[in-house]
Amino acid sequence: MAANRDFSTATRIVRSTGRSARSAAADICVVGAGIAGVSAALEAAQLGRTVVLVDSLPALGGQAVHSIIGTFCGLFANGYRGRQITHGIADGILHDLGAQDALHYLRGGPSNTTVVMYDEIALSRWIEETIRKAGIIVLLGAMLRRVMRDGGRVRTIEFATRYGDVTTSAEGFVDATGDAALTWEAGFACRENANGVLYGTQMVVLEGVDEASHPPRPEMIARMKEKGDRYGLIRRDGFSFVVPGRGISLINMNHVETPLEPFAASRNALLGKAMADDVIRFLKAEYPDAFANARVRAYGFPGIRQTRWIKGRQHLTVDDVRAGTRFPDAVARTGWPIELHDRPDSTAWEPFGDDHLHYIPFGALVPDEADNIVAVGRCIDGDSAALSSVRVMGPCIAMGAAAAHALDLAGSGSVRQIDIAALRKRVSSNVDGAG
Repeated sequence: MAANRDFSTATRIVRSTGRSARSAAADICVVGAGIAGVSAALEAAQLGRTVVLVDSLPALGGQAVHSIIGTFCGLFANGYRGRQITHGIADGILHDLGAQDALHYLRGGPSNTTVVMYDEIALSRWIEETIRKAGIIVLLGAMLRRVMRDGGRVRTIEFATRYGDVTTSAEGFVDATGDAALTWEAGFACRENANGVLYGTQMVVLEGVDEASHPPRPEMIARMKEKGDRYGLIRRDGFSFVVPGRGISLINMNHVETPLEPFAASRNALLGKAMADDVIRFLKAEYPDAFANARVRAYGFPGIRQTRWIKGRQHLTVDDVRAGTRFPDAVARTGWPIELHDRPDSTAWEPFGDDHLHYIPFGALVPDEADNIVAVGRCIDGDSAALSSVRVMGPCIAMGAAAAHALDLAGSGSVRQIDIAALRKRVSSNVDGAG
């Protein structure tokens, strides 16, 4: 009984000023646990490599889970029945979430491809369980503090956590941070947008939506343009996705700046939610039949599209994207439109035809002068318009897999000197075959 238990056993402790950091060593360290980093970690584990997966958030999944993106884009070739063109962990996700009735396929539409809506909770648990069962060492809530390197080779990374400092050493590293934070802190060259602001989105999930009354996208955009000023709306081409049969709608209808300066980023995280509230007020007032009884189920973390990226051995251009240039070292492909969020009120949107695919060269994943870093996701090298068409989840999954194979091939050598033909053979399912 509680009355007989001794509750006076607490010990007085004082922090030691000379304590040392905890350490972990692995073959490959992946920094960033979004969809690209998760893909890299799982692929490396399947190759028999020991893996440490690190993220600054207290949970895995990155923006795919916590910003509630809600849609897998770029997984399929263009056209109403375009086939799947990205594999690896995409196969497991589509199979397992499909078996849970946690997916919904949208075909055609403005993107002229197949977009797959997903339940973010189901995806979160899939990632967590798959990582756990793969035996990957996970470090969460870890902020990158310092990178130690010897010439072009990163040796050790120091992280700060609420439980104390941690150092991680590895043979190879994957920069899946989204902001090229690993490459930047290592002192390698990076790029930032010199032509103005690129905007992110504050996603919101509404439940209790009357699906039958939900307005079509063109009508909603016209109403935003006509009456947006009345509600303080800035973006005028946003949209809402309904999850059929669930009474749930994913709201992607605002633009908010996503700076790298810490105080401005924190301030805008709050501003983004206030802007989302304006959007909800607009929806409830203008479309009461659909949204009058709707309520917020979740606000996502700030959705970031592009901030800082690497200066790589190769620079992907919008001309490459439009031409569908097939590079000798291609490691990923997609047919996703150019989707440039460079204006507060609108988006530059350029979809492609049924036969179009564009490719991502391995050279765009390798930071200039780095020997054992491969970047993946939205921080690879390219111009802003090109990156806007390859930062979606399909090619990000493919890039993650390619990074794991490149570091496996490099071993203790340099990723700049690997056998590209061997790499291409390993990632052929994500590059070869008709769309």
